[in-house]
Amino acid sequence: MPTIELEEHADFQDWQPLARHLLSKQIPPDDIRWNGAATGNLFGDDDALCPDDITDASHRPSSIRISRQFIGLARFAAAHRDPQRFDVLYRLLWRLFTGERKLLQDAADPLVITANRLAKEVGRDRHKMQAFVRFRALDLKDINSDRAPTIYTAWFEPDHYILRLNADFFCRRFHNMDWTIASPYQSLHWIERKLFVGAGTDRSQLPDHDDYENYWRCYFANIFNPARLKIQAMQNEMPKKYWHNLPEAPLIQHLVKGAGQREQAMLLAPPKAAPKLPSKTRFDRERWLKKKRLNPEC
Repeated sequence: MPTIELEEHADFQDWQPLARHLLSKQIPPDDIRWNGAATGNLFGDDDALCPDDITDASHRPSSIRISRQFIGLARFAAAHRDPQRFDVLYRLLWRLFTGERKLLQDAADPLVITANRLAKEVGRDRHKMQAFVRFRALDLKDINSDRAPTIYTAWFEPDHYILRLNADFFCRRFHNMDWTIASPYQSLHWIERKLFVGAGTDRSQLPDHDDYENYWRCYFANIFNPARLKIQAMQNEMPKKYWHNLPEAPLIQHLVKGAGQREQAMLLAPPKAAPKLPSKTRFDRERWLKKKRLNPEC
């Protein structure tokens, strides 16, 4: 019975080559132990497989074709914290490969239900990371030149192993600046338009404030609309567990507490006259119609 060794925070990129290798050898799911979970592989196993063992191209099966739907599902489900996630995915893969081509359309199948649940929870965590990562500027003084490069750092504590799953979003969104996103288990580094994946760290290694946070708080306070406040909906979208990493969090309680008074003041305030555009920018309809009649091709 082969034992598959993967790190605790392994994701789809680590699992895929192993799964393809096992599938090419036609090893059924019941004959595999993922991370030694079935027997508590305490002292290791000489026959254990890890991703580095099958990096040689000669070991990569070329005839295996898997649907895009499964690949998309597996990318998310493999980033879940559930230690059984790889076993679930390989069992799905095995059944798809052995003839159950429409398995993923069976919404009542227990394996499909489990995989969809894992993927959904990871998708929600991925969205929260995109919404609640806050960068802080870290100035590095270069003693060899007058240029002082700036690196932006952020700390995030995800529920699942989503950093690599989110890498493309942050590389596209913040492509023009150098940044690091750190978490307890892994870190992403975007330096000179190149992405590097590093080890995890702890919160104390990153700055806890910068000079830009007051601007961010001012912006947040000004876009807060008391007339649209729904506390339960806000807490669902911005759970309190993220607040300790948000620079605007200290303002939330004060803004919520004064929302009623601000809304009442808005209702009682006299209506403001609509601003008038300068004469040069206003559209003169009559003049335009006259010109149109004189020159229909305009």
